[in-house]
Amino acid sequence: MTDLVWIKSSYSTDEGPDCVEVAAAPAQILVRDSKNPDGPRLTLAPTTWATFLPYASRH
Repeated sequence: MTDLVWIKSSYSTDEGPDCVEVAAAPAQILVRDSKNPDGPRLTLAPTTWATFLPYASRH
């Protein structure tokens, strides 16, 4: 999946701190640590991601 478009969190700036990036694939949502882009990725079903988003936006 080298053609993924990663979107960095709005809380992450060029000056820091590093944060998370998200990419949408056809059947999954991928999440990675922006300071370790080649590291492990969390893979979520789109429905799981949609359920998580309201909780994440509260913080």
